[in-house]
Amino acid sequence: MASFLRTPLFSVDLSISSRIDDSLRMSASSSLRVRRPGTADLKVSGSVKRNTCLIVQASKEPLELTRELREKQKTTFEEKNDELDPFEELKPRFLNFKKRVYLENLDHYQNLAEGQAPKFMVIACADSRVCPSNILGFQAGEAFTVRNVANLVPPFQHGASEVNAGLEFAVNSLQVANILVVGHSRCGGIRALMSMKRDDDTRSFIRDWVSIGKTARLSTEAAAGNLSFEKQCKHCEKESVNTSLLNLLTYPWIEERVNEGTLSLHGGYYDFTDCSFEKWTLVYRQCLEGGSKYSIKNRSFWS
Repeated sequence: MASFLRTPLFSVDLSISSRIDDSLRMSASSSLRVRRPGTADLKVSGSVKRNTCLIVQASKEPLELTRELREKQKTTFEEKNDELDPFEELKPRFLNFKKRVYLENLDHYQNLAEGQAPKFMVIACADSRVCPSNILGFQAGEAFTVRNVANLVPPFQHGASEVNAGLEFAVNSLQVANILVVGHSRCGGIRALMSMKRDDDTRSFIRDWVSIGKTARLSTEAAAGNLSFEKQCKHCEKESVNTSLLNLLTYPWIEERVNEGTLSLHGGYYDFTDCSFEKWTLVYRQCLEGGSKYSIKNRSFWS
């Protein structure tokens, strides 16, 4: 068999090269065998001129396409290199933290490296404006924190989620003494909950998640349905915290520890429009006066 002519896409068998020359002189048709490397032979029949064009086109177009793509990639990379890397802003912040916080409290951080024993578990919203460590000044090791859209706690029957996984670890393993659920002003998750149409069957991750707070929405509509939508949302932002506190009691190991007096449940509300904070504690007992199991105590307002 004669040598092979290779192109970017095909290898061509030239064993019939002498016959091609004769065919060109005689203007006769011939058979040209075109083969992909590593695959079965594919026969293409037709005039030699047509096959020659096929080979030239197959060899030229991929080269032009590759060159064009490389030029586009080069331009794209050059444009990206001109942009400011957002991590360049984080680097000096980290180095400042290391110098002014970590190294100045080295003993504390070395102790934390051996294990944590936080007094609080905090459930807060994922909203970038309401970081609980910034608002309440939690230091490293003081609060085991879970954040999600609208700071919701699903009931025990809801199934696995990052919230109940965090609850199980914080209560049963870390044995925190306090769980604090923090709501906040102008919460997008609560607004989505209050905006849902009753007859809308549209499914989405956000809709399915915020539906956990539908009890808070119903309570809000009953108590504040005559108010403006904005005021209803604010009412629901606080009411959803209470709904989450009650949902905490659907977890058997949380209810048990609350009854034992080794775990307390607290609600909080941060209003970033005027930088104020409201705090309260849920009281739960099997036999409270009047037959109710729930009441609120130690309500305070910080501004």
